[in-house]
Amino acid sequence: MRQASVPGDELAAGAARRFLRATLADWAGQGLPDGAGFGDRVLDDATLLMSELVTNAVVHAGTAVDIVCRLDTESAPAPGLVIEVADRHPGRVLRGSTEQPADSREGGRGLHLVAALSDTWGVTYHRDRKTVWCRLDLSEPEESEPPTASADKDQPLLAPTAPPEAPRRADADWISRGSLTFLAEASDLLAGQLDEDHVASLATQLLVPRLADWCAVWLYPVGAAPRLSRVWHSAEHWIDPLRAVLEKAPSAPAVRAGAQPLIWPAVSDKVCDQGGALALPLIATGRCHGTLLLGRTGPLGLRDEATGLIEDFARRVALAMGTARQYARQAMISTVLQRGLLPPATGRIPGVEHAVVYEPTAGDWVGGDFYDLFPAGDGRWCFALGDVCGSGPEAASLTGIARPVLRLLAREGYGVSDVLDRLNKALADEATTALIGETAAWDGGQARFLSLLYGEILPYAPARGARCTLASAGHPLPLVLGPSGVVRPVATPQMLLGISDDASYRSESFDLAPGDTLLCVTDGVTERRRGRRQFDDDDGLAVVLGGCAGLDASGVAQRIRQAVYDYDAAPPSDDLALLVLQAQ
Repeated sequence: MRQASVPGDELAAGAARRFLRATLADWAGQGLPDGAGFGDRVLDDATLLMSELVTNAVVHAGTAVDIVCRLDTESAPAPGLVIEVADRHPGRVLRGSTEQPADSREGGRGLHLVAALSDTWGVTYHRDRKTVWCRLDLSEPEESEPPTASADKDQPLLAPTAPPEAPRRADADWISRGSLTFLAEASDLLAGQLDEDHVASLATQLLVPRLADWCAVWLYPVGAAPRLSRVWHSAEHWIDPLRAVLEKAPSAPAVRAGAQPLIWPAVSDKVCDQGGALALPLIATGRCHGTLLLGRTGPLGLRDEATGLIEDFARRVALAMGTARQYARQAMISTVLQRGLLPPATGRIPGVEHAVVYEPTAGDWVGGDFYDLFPAGDGRWCFALGDVCGSGPEAASLTGIARPVLRLLAREGYGVSDVLDRLNKALADEATTALIGETAAWDGGQARFLSLLYGEILPYAPARGARCTLASAGHPLPLVLGPSGVVRPVATPQMLLGISDDASYRSESFDLAPGDTLLCVTDGVTERRRGRRQFDDDDGLAVVLGGCAGLDASGVAQRIRQAVYDYDAAPPSDDLALLVLQAQ
């Protein structure tokens, strides 16, 4: 046996191929077992398989890759070359399908090649790694008919002859010694999955071939027909025919937990003589999320000891399935909420080019920053850039109040100062109501304050610039960049919205000459941290903006965004939003 480790980068596949060629050359020089040889087919197929497995590990796991090559001389009918590729991210389930991709893409064919070129292959999961292995016979295989899924072939699908090189592990001795370790490893792996199909895929690959020869998972989506999510088989070339057989008779949801003996699907009695099958409902929190089907060959089928272990495993799968579905529902709700909070696509402002960057904190679907840009009638265009105290859904709920009020007041003809005065009173009243009612907003929750930069822009005649009126309520002050690279601040700081209902706000007006650029940002830009320093210390934002002379609005926005990200190696910890308006 030879082993090596390669880094998880673009050079991994080349290093793995060189290791394989050197290993095979060394073994050939030392002499091979009788009846074995490294012919052209073996050399070519082994090189391609090594390349595909290592590339798949690097792309999908992103960790260092451990490689093992060994000669298998104990398995019948012939000696074989075994290649094992292990990554250190077991939570990433095996991706893809053994079916040939329908389109002409160059990628996405790794598993298809592995299944087509190797004589057998499989996946082994451990607590700290996942290993994909394949075996090539070192003698030419005999020609055989390809498997089909016709009715007279159902028996070998459900009760296959176990390959000689696949030792049985589901005996009483292994269960007594290894069941707790198996369940602990399974719990760790399942806990990291937040997609129900990934849970199903991982469950089937954990059971086969440890405890069963084949396994399948039916899922029951809410309000939809049962769906066969995953099928796995110890003989990989039977996976697709087995799926075709199982899809003929969908499994029905069960009302109680526990393993039930099953002939799946109903065929001749000979199947019972050669093996056994079980159906285990995946029930969690009072709901059946799916059914786990599995079968094992041999006259004894599935032992009672194995059945108890599988029932414990199925309970863990059911809990992981319920968690994944709850996460999917929350993700859908958050996505819908975010779409509702983002403004609709804006048209082109006559004589003014604009660009927007809006990025909630990594991991959040909705954030506390928001922006808006809309026509208000009489040639006026209104813009807003706000930041709610806090982040996430609590902040987004306040955004849902502020934006409609802004639009309504602006289109009713109120000026900048009047809009802020009325919005401030609305937020203060809402906060008072929350305090009196002891709602979550004040009962240990976040204070509902809002910083806002709000203004309106009135374009002049073409190529004459525009008139801008704005006010800043506790918000980072906007900057204006002239064509010569000179940067100046505009507006004066005023109180946050929502603190006091008797606050009064003042607006300021100025001209944007052709080529002038107005930059509006949230504190996710100015307060980006690196140690004890912030991005806007020593007028850092103005310095970066000064270097943007000559860029269009989109170029300025991207230059500022990139400067924020480059300021520190760690990703931003706050929502990021900026608005650029450039007079033409």
